[in-house]
Amino acid sequence: MCGVYYYFFKLLIEFNAMPSIAIEIKNLIRYFETGKETVKALDGINLQIKTGELFGLLGSNGSGKTTLIKILCTLLYPTSGEAFVSGINVVKEPEKIRGKINMVAGEETSGYGILTVRENIWLFSQLYGIESRLAKKRIDELLELLGLTKRAHTRIHKISTGERQKMNLCRGLVTDPDVLFLDEPTVGVDVNSGRTIRDYLLKWMKNNRKTILLTTHNMVEAEEICDRVAIIDEGKILALDTPSNLKQMLKNETILELETDIIKNLSFKYKFSKVDNHEKKISNLRFFLKDESTISDIISELSKKGVKIKSLHKSESKLEDIFIQLVGKNINE
Repeated sequence: MCGVYYYFFKLLIEFNAMPSIAIEIKNLIRYFETGKETVKALDGINLQIKTGELFGLLGSNGSGKTTLIKILCTLLYPTSGEAFVSGINVVKEPEKIRGKINMVAGEETSGYGILTVRENIWLFSQLYGIESRLAKKRIDELLELLGLTKRAHTRIHKISTGERQKMNLCRGLVTDPDVLFLDEPTVGVDVNSGRTIRDYLLKWMKNNRKTILLTTHNMVEAEEICDRVAIIDEGKILALDTPSNLKQMLKNETILELETDIIKNLSFKYKFSKVDNHEKKISNLRFFLKDESTISDIISELSKKGVKIKSLHKSESKLEDIFIQLVGKNINE
């Protein structure tokens, strides 16, 4: 019985010892010199991410999100400002942070082709100093959970893109980090595998009071699993809140969704987004309207331009709509 009490109080002490803020960023600025031009990749970022939070960072290519993650992972110095991970300054004590974090990037080619899936994960666990018996136990559990057991002894140059991404996730989780950085973790995997990965990450995070910083181009994914999201563009955070609160920004607007034949070029006085599906040969248009009376104007204008409307309906706001309103373009552009 004494042993049970000891174990309980040990867990309680460890739980309370974790800082309430996992990531803190204060006026972070980063410049890059590109020939004769100076580019400001980060422009005064201020941010706090709580311990136990799944935080989404949404931005187009070149928005600054990768630069921010590299600084937090101690791979890049900031030009000015401060950043802390688990209460530790990323510039002053980077070696203390590296044992507490891990990073998984989508479509990364990490690993050694002559080694098997299991051998690659084990190798990375040893670089972190994980005791071999514990590492092997964790590897077996992760391979089973992510459906890789049958591929455990396959050399990684023979596995698919989706299987490689699952292996990379196993590599990121085998060290049991306090903070996990995920850069497009479900890119290249099928729908069912993506769901398996998301479900496991949520369970792992909540059960162990871990923190995840996620970057993704999948707005549905971010809306489903993130506690809060920040929209970043040109090195600045434009909005930060829960997905549901962010969507309230469009509560007074009517969103009109239309399916048309593929449209190559389209200009309009009303704000809209366009996504082309070349396989189905359709364009999906979403208009953001202050006044529903303008719907007839839009239909009339499309008709004059020779655009054939296949379907038309009102739609609820999505996180992607907020992104387009703030940034002025689709996240994949």
